[in-house]
Amino acid sequence: MKILTNPNPILFKKSSEVNIEEIISQNMKELGTAMIETMLGNDGVGLAAPQIGYNLRLISVSTKEGPTLLFNPKIIKKSWRKEWEEEGCLSIPLIFGEVKRNYAVTCVYHNENGQEKKLKAKGLLARAVQHEIDHLDGILFISKAKKLKKINEAEIEEE
Repeated sequence: MKILTNPNPILFKKSSEVNIEEIISQNMKELGTAMIETMLGNDGVGLAAPQIGYNLRLISVSTKEGPTLLFNPKIIKKSWRKEWEEEGCLSIPLIFGEVKRNYAVTCVYHNENGQEKKLKAKGLLARAVQHEIDHLDGILFISKAKKLKKINEAEIEEE
């Protein structure tokens, strides 16, 4: 799927909750599969539905168990410890910046079968969950970042 880029207005809207009937629908299963394929195909560690044009509270993240879909994710616990780390975003190509986020979070969500689940995350996964939930609230990382820098595509190809 095509990833929307800044300044597309969809990226700045607060997303709507997805009800259980919608979560378990065939349309949502197809959307979830497309999101995971898009995330992995673009070397992302997370993707939010607004980034592909859907203002729904749905994110995908890469976990140790593999790509996971989180419907209506809500952070219920945050570590007191915070860290500054560099972030980028598929919707803001070639721009990176340092963002301060909680080192660990606990998140409740519904899986693709409509079951309520809990995800305890730390490090990169916690950062990805917070970044993607920001997307659901219409917040882009550049509004929280310091030391923003633009890299050129030649630097990426060298890696």
